[in-house]
Amino acid sequence: MDMPAVMGIGNALVDVINILEDDSLLEYFNLPRGSMTLVDSELSRKIMETTTGNKREITTGGSAANAIHALAALGASCGYIGKIGKDVFGAAFQKEFSLKNIRTHLLVSKKETGRVMALVSQDSERTMATYLGAAADLKARELSADMFEGFSYLFIEGYLVQDHKLIETAVDLARSRNLVIAVDLSSYNVVEANLSFLKRIIAEKVDIVFANEEEAYAFTGKQPEEAVSELASICDIAIVKTGKTGSIIQRGKEVVKQGIVTAHAVDSTGAGDAYAAGFLFGITRGYQLKRCAEIAALVAGKSVEVIGAKIPDSLWPGLLKLVNSEV
Repeated sequence: MDMPAVMGIGNALVDVINILEDDSLLEYFNLPRGSMTLVDSELSRKIMETTTGNKREITTGGSAANAIHALAALGASCGYIGKIGKDVFGAAFQKEFSLKNIRTHLLVSKKETGRVMALVSQDSERTMATYLGAAADLKARELSADMFEGFSYLFIEGYLVQDHKLIETAVDLARSRNLVIAVDLSSYNVVEANLSFLKRIIAEKVDIVFANEEEAYAFTGKQPEEAVSELASICDIAIVKTGKTGSIIQRGKEVVKQGIVTAHAVDSTGAGDAYAAGFLFGITRGYQLKRCAEIAALVAGKSVEVIGAKIPDSLWPGLLKLVNSEV
């Protein structure tokens, strides 16, 4: 029997990942450590020029796109909605999805494909300066209910919250096709800037919420154990990721605490996306929360061992063996 398919919607971006020698560059450009900050094309260009001498990797990305790539590698049927430029980066983005057999609705803008300057500190914490470019041109009016046909879940990245109408339209269209709605809060400063909107839409229309402890605190003003309980009171499943101590998941009165797997962390870029992919993979298989959390921890653990948000193809066979075994 075919497993439920997952549609992702997010900012289609290219990740330019830079390893920092220290955090002085973050202070110079006034970028809060561990946050995602929206920047214009000029500031993005300046950061790129300043980091030219750093160890660097360029790959296609965007939070929901990363999660959907990992889900597809795990064996899930997936789709993706986003907007790209008519340029080399846009063509590369489209090709990557095609190679993974991911069904796409990639709309095209006159702007260049967006990019993220991902700045990775020595302790693997990542700070992101994001120029949205074409991604910001994705509009609510361009969505239609038939885009969600054949899917059972919609995964939304919180970074889309710069356009409230876009998120609400996507949710409403997906709900009209009976999709389960999952949202990743994405960044604490995004939550702080859009708190009232997020509280309303999650309480009214969202089933699954992913947050790290900073995002959960920005949403609830509480520490992880109390925060996950508050989140679970307004949605079906709440997940709070607690960094090096793991994660806490709650559905109703059921609470699961999951530790991390042993890993040599070099870059946390995309770890949250990998976690979401692992968890959603388990949910679409009908697994218990504990098993979903174990898979999420395995995938996230592998993702921090490589530079960039994507786990290389060469590492997936070994990871899949672990995922498909009994823990």
